[in-house]
Amino acid sequence: MANVLTDLAADIYKAADTVGRELVGFIPASTINADGSQEAAKGDTVRSAFTRAATAGDIAESMTVPEGTDQTIDNKTLSITKARSVQIPWTGEDMKHVSNGMGFETLYGDQIAQAMRTLTNEVETDLATEVYKNASRAVGTAGTTPFASNFSIIAEARQIIVDNGGVTNDGRLSMVMNSSAGTLLRNLAQLQKANESGNDRLLRQGVLLDLQGAMLRESAQVQSHTKGGGTSYLINNAATELAGQTVITLDGGSGTVLAGDVVTFNGDSNKYVVQTALTGGDIVLSGPGLIQAAADDAAMTIGNSYAANAMFHQGAVELAMRAPAVPGGSDQAVDAMLVQDPHSGLVFEIRVYKGYRKQMIEVAAVWGVKAWKPENIALILG
Repeated sequence: MANVLTDLAADIYKAADTVGRELVGFIPASTINADGSQEAAKGDTVRSAFTRAATAGDIAESMTVPEGTDQTIDNKTLSITKARSVQIPWTGEDMKHVSNGMGFETLYGDQIAQAMRTLTNEVETDLATEVYKNASRAVGTAGTTPFASNFSIIAEARQIIVDNGGVTNDGRLSMVMNSSAGTLLRNLAQLQKANESGNDRLLRQGVLLDLQGAMLRESAQVQSHTKGGGTSYLINNAATELAGQTVITLDGGSGTVLAGDVVTFNGDSNKYVVQTALTGGDIVLSGPGLIQAAADDAAMTIGNSYAANAMFHQGAVELAMRAPAVPGGSDQAVDAMLVQDPHSGLVFEIRVYKGYRKQMIEVAAVWGVKAWKPENIALILG
């Protein structure tokens, strides 16, 4: 196999550091699995087992060992859904032409960096979408950027995860926000004062500090959710919808209720996130479901459109990623190498294919995303 890429690796890394890039926050805040996805083909599912909450019982002394209480083990699946690449063709005449100016190596490196930029933004968008559509509940005001005057909403989002029984004290909790929220947070006077914030990194360098036990990150791919058009829906249940219920049956009303809509029920101040859109009269809320019981005919209100900033634990969301498969371990490529994007930390495969007076360079990856634990995700509306 010809040694085409090794000599150009330095140019690839140099360009990756200099080409303009969007902010990424969801990727470093998620669990990245580059091993478990190796055996799964595109379209395959990877299953993971999840146990339900246990039920305690009284101890009754006996000379006979009790049978124990049967438990149901649930499973969730992650699918490898995307196989994507950026393909860069070069003819011999093209190479001679650019060698008269800036040089092939310089331009080639920039093209590789732009390809990694494109694929990284796709992965970041997939994670941002998966996170917000599987959040348990929300805080904040839709249409209003948080942190206008204080950062108390971070504690409110953390409370959702704490009340859900989630993990917040192991250093793996993150909040990912858009640049508008990041700007307001940076402008808070109490965070810019070194004597109050503990250091001058925010004041001097613009580095966001950890707050309330959460690592603060920014992303250019924070999603903007447009609410469904549903109105006048009521809970349809002769009995009360109990706390913990996730499938909510509705009647009356009209219009759509979409995945990602934030809804409230009359008599309950909690803001719930719809995981599955209205189908056959039912919507599905993300776990752990209703916090308090809702009565029959309680009115449901769909909140306004919002920017989906989010707080979540690293273990709540997974990105499974690998290089695309080739038959028998090889194809017509004359060289291949794995390159780690220094901006996002993702690893992409670069392959070079030779043709008739022409070559094609491909930057590629295969991936899938999954929010395993909605209980460990909270939205911060903006």
